[in-house]
Amino acid sequence: MNKPPSVRITEIFHSLQGEAKTAGIPTVFVRLTGCPLRCQYCDTAYAFEGGTVQDLEAIVAAVQGFNCSHVTVTGGEPLAQPGCIELLHRLAELQFEVSLETSGAMPIDDVDARVSIVLDLKTPGSLEEGRNRYENLALLKPKDQIKFVLCDRRDYLWARSKMLEFDLQNRVGEVLLSPSFEELAARDLAEWVLEDALRVRVQLQLHKLLWGSEPGR
Repeated sequence: MNKPPSVRITEIFHSLQGEAKTAGIPTVFVRLTGCPLRCQYCDTAYAFEGGTVQDLEAIVAAVQGFNCSHVTVTGGEPLAQPGCIELLHRLAELQFEVSLETSGAMPIDDVDARVSIVLDLKTPGSLEEGRNRYENLALLKPKDQIKFVLCDRRDYLWARSKMLEFDLQNRVGEVLLSPSFEELAARDLAEWVLEDALRVRVQLQLHKLLWGSEPGR
């Protein structure tokens, strides 16, 4: 007898979306456990291991219990777990507004087309630049977003060059530039964007402005 589909979960919680185009909107977050990357600025290292294995029906029921239309599946790296693809599909079938936060190091070929993907291209400052799967970029849709977390001026120039190389501003709905928390001054990033007249969204992490680095927020 086949076991029901399952994934390992670190936490499921209700908060405000802190980033991307839905920033400020109440959202249920489903944080999957595990990640093959070790970005030097990672703020969710507590999700690298542990967690509990839950079947997809229980996860969906927990999400429905919050009476909230927006759901974000995140990690860690959620796509590192095979069951993530089916979880995304089930949430989309229930007509949730579903987004996926992924490092860009895993293939996105099988992600349900109704899901809005927020794909993080890793900069040199992350120390994981070599994990980028650039072949994913051709699969992104107009509703998707590309995110760069920037540690310094070098990262900014690198991101600007990638925007040109892959025509990112015309490929996806938005390009997001985010200063690494306590590494790059947001004002510096804002000035660089204005000087270069980039068509991007400079984003701060709203949840950190409200709650600091408290887990589950």
